[in-house]
Amino acid sequence: MRPYERTDELRQSVNELGARVYTALRDGGLEAGLLVELACLAEEWTVSTPATRELLERRTAELTAADVFRLGEALLGEVRFVPTYALEPALLAELEEDLKVVERDLRATGITGTLRVIIPDWDFMGMAWVEFDGLCQGNGIPPGSGGTLCVADAAQEVVMEVIWEAWPACPEHDLGLHAEPENGIAVWRCTGGEAHTVAPIGELPPLPRRRGPARRK
Repeated sequence: MRPYERTDELRQSVNELGARVYTALRDGGLEAGLLVELACLAEEWTVSTPATRELLERRTAELTAADVFRLGEALLGEVRFVPTYALEPALLAELEEDLKVVERDLRATGITGTLRVIIPDWDFMGMAWVEFDGLCQGNGIPPGSGGTLCVADAAQEVVMEVIWEAWPACPEHDLGLHAEPENGIAVWRCTGGEAHTVAPIGELPPLPRRRGPARRK
C-alpha cells in the first residue's frame, strides 16, 4: 500500500470513529474505550495532541465521566471532526434559516421561483446546495461552512444562472452587488463609484424594475 493510500485510509477511519464519538457525546453514554481507540488512530495519523497523549498515558479506569466528556470534546476538535448533515440535521436547518434571509432580498427585487437548500444524491461529498427553480450551480456548502454570507454567495450564483442577469443590482449604479462581511454582519456592497454598502443581506428595499439586465461586475 502506498503511503498516501494509508493516509487516506487512516483519515477515513478517524472520520468514521469520530462520528461514533460525536454521536455518543451528543446523546450520552460515551465510553473511555472508544476515545482511546480514536486517540490511537489519531496518533497513527500523526495527530499527536494533549488529548491523545492524556488518553494514552492515563489508565482508562481512572477517567471520570467529566474527564471522558472533556477529552471527547477536545479530541474531536483536535482531529478537526465535522459532523455530516445526516449526522447533525441542525446544520442543515441553520442553512435553511440563512436562506430565508436571502430569499427576502429575492422577493424584494421582484423575482419569483422556488429557492431551497438540498443535498442531492449525485454529490458524493455530502455537501448542501442552493437550488433555484430546479437548478444547482457553482459550489456546494460543506458541513460547518454555512452562515448568511456563504448562503448568499451560493444563492446569488444560481439565481444569476437562471435569470441570466446580475442579481441583486445596485439601484444607483446598476451593477451587480457582492456579498461581503462588514462589522460582523453580511451585507451587499457595490463597487461602482466609491465602493459603498447598499444594505444588510435580507434588508434590500424594493427596487424599481430595470429596463435591461444589470451589468455583472
